[in-house]
Amino acid sequence: MTSEALSDEAVFAAFPGVLIDRDNIAHYRGIIAGKLLINRCSGCGYWVYPHRPLCPQCLSWDVQATEVSGRGKVFMFTLIQQQRDPNNRLREPIIAAAVELVEQNGLRYLARIVNCLPDEVRPDMPVQLTWIAHEGQVSMPAFEPMPAWEG
Repeated sequence: MTSEALSDEAVFAAFPGVLIDRDNIAHYRGIIAGKLLINRCSGCGYWVYPHRPLCPQCLSWDVQATEVSGRGKVFMFTLIQQQRDPNNRLREPIIAAAVELVEQNGLRYLARIVNCLPDEVRPDMPVQLTWIAHEGQVSMPAFEPMPAWEG
């Protein structure tokens, strides 16, 4: 099933408690389909995130959800160690980061960093998109260190 074929009700059901609106519903449809979609202006090519219906560069209303490459670098990060759910204990700190995507300077996506020890994360570290699954839930976008280039 393609992400476009999902009904609005199916998207809302997959993300209970998340504020989904007409500006970001395509993003969440993409997540269900395993694609990271960010709004992009069809007029000037500017990437619009957080999702808005209007391009802040050229003021065009013609923005479309477009798949990004999933490559970027850590802009900033923090470790979350606070226990928020008494039924789901943290085994280790969660690394939350703003990842600057290669598509555009300043285009930053917030997600977890995985497959990396907290002490190994550093600003400007190259990362790539991956997906993390939790039992019974939709897989969510995350980032992991890019493997060293061997050429």
